[in-house]
Parts: sequence; C-alpha cells; structure tokens
Amino acid sequence: MILAIGVVAASASSILIRHAQALGIDSLAIAAWRLTFAALVLLPFALARSAGELRALAPRDRTIAAVAGVVLALHFVCWIRSLELTSIASSAALVATNPIWVGIATMVVFRQRLATRTVIGIGITLVGCALILRADAALATAGLAAGRDPPAGNLLALAGALCVSGYLLLGRGLGDRLSLLAYLALVYSCAAVALLAAAIATGVPLRGYGPTGWALLLALAAGPQLIGHSAFNWALRHLSPTFVALAILGEPVGSALLAAVLLGEVPGAGQLTALAVLLAGIVVAARAEAPGRSRT
Repeated sequence: MILAIGVVAASASSILIRHAQALGIDSLAIAAWRLTFAALVLLPFALARSAGELRALAPRDRTIAAVAGVVLALHFVCWIRSLELTSIASSAALVATNPIWVGIATMVVFRQRLATRTVIGIGITLVGCALILRADAALATAGLAAGRDPPAGNLLALAGALCVSGYLLLGRGLGDRLSLLAYLALVYSCAAVALLAAAIATGVPLRGYGPTGWALLLALAAGPQLIGHSAFNWALRHLSPTFVALAILGEPVGSALLAAVLLGEVPGAGQLTALAVLLAGIVVAARAEAPGRSRT
C-alpha cells in the first residue's frame, strides 16, 4: 500500500514541475527548493530520534553521504531541466532506466556476473532508449515535438538516470548503518546545500515566485519527494528489490497518462512503441534478479 501511494505521488512530479516552469521558475531553483523543503521537514525528526546515529557515523561515511547528496542533486538538475526540452512521457521513461545502469555498473565496476536474462533486459532497454531518441528526433524535424529540443532533453533525462544510479550505489552501504529517517535527512540536506549553493553561484533567483509558485514547490517536496521517494526507500527495506523495481515502472506510465489528460501531450505511435520496448527491457532485467528481501 505504501509503495502504491509512493508511485502515485511520484507520478505527479512531472506535472507539478511543468506548471512551475510555466510560471518562470528556473529548473535549478525548483530542484533546490524541492530538496530544501524536504530536508527541513525531516531534519528535526532525525535530530530528535537519530542524533546518536548521525554522531557515530564514521568520517568516511559522512563523505560518502555528502557525495551521494551531490550526485542526487545532479540527478534532479538534469531531469528537471529535461522537462523543459522534451515530452513528459520520454523524460519520465528515460529517467526510469536507472536499474539498467546499476546492472551495467555492477558488471563493469564491481566485476559481478549478471544473469543471462538481465543482460538480455539491458540490451532491450538500450534499444528502447535508441528508439525514443530516434522517434523524438523525427518529431522535432517535422516540427511536431512536445518540447523545444527533444534530443537534448532526452540526453539530459538519461544523464539524470545515470546520476540516480550513482546515488543508489553510493547509498547501498550507508543504508545498512543508518535508519531510513537518518539516511534521508542526511542525504537530502547535502543535496539541498549543493543545489542552493549552485543557484546562488549562478545568479538563479530563489524568491519572488508568488503564492502559486510557492504552493507548487511545497507540493513537490511534500508529494513526490517526501511521500514518493521516501516510500521507495522504505519499500526497499521490506520488499524484494525486484518487486520494488517493477512497481516503480508505474511512475513513467502514470506521468505519461497525466500529461496526456492534463497537458494534451499524447505520444505518437513511434514514441509508444519505443516506450513499450524500453519498459519491457526493464521488466525482463528486474525479473531476472535473484529473489530476496532487504534488511527490515
């Protein structure tokens, strides 16, 4: 139930971001306030309940948490910026490919052998990515694309997927040494500091958005971030990674449906085919993962 609520909450992220961008709020500012509000909500509870855990954290683990926060910040910058340039369906689907990049990193960096079906799933997903890039490039050439620059937006979405994969790999060990509350508060805070610093350094306005703008930013922090992403992290401690990975595939599907209904962004036949291939690849790879349960 919590995982299902998380998927629904995360699916609304793209729509809220698009509305905030339409009000003139810079993508970097959207990312900065999203993480800042989330961190401000979690920090008091983490300090009250998990201060001992945070104080006992080794210097090396604090460094890992800081790096993980910066990588998470880069994920949000790349993905939110991609929504300015390409369709919600393509952006949401491409950023959901992170299980594939984690699998490739496991094979290349950590020298772990992958199941044959996992390798097949990775291959199918990469074909799906190429088909999305091709379909959106064709629409852009014909002047029918949903965004200003779909190829660039799609590459940014892929960059966002790579960054969140790095974040997940960095946080894999920390999750065993910290409670969920302490872990999220620490990493979200590091990400928020990095994003605020980047916004200030580049002169991005961080205020003057009006009531509607602030409401959208608060909704992003409360819904997709605190409910959505926190639910995913919680579920990984109670359900098998395979089940969670498959369930999260509901996010790009939900985002695409909301974009079609609320924004009129209906994918064309080529895009739908590419999205289906991409999601099928992730399903094949996730189902090939050995069953098991994470630490509770």
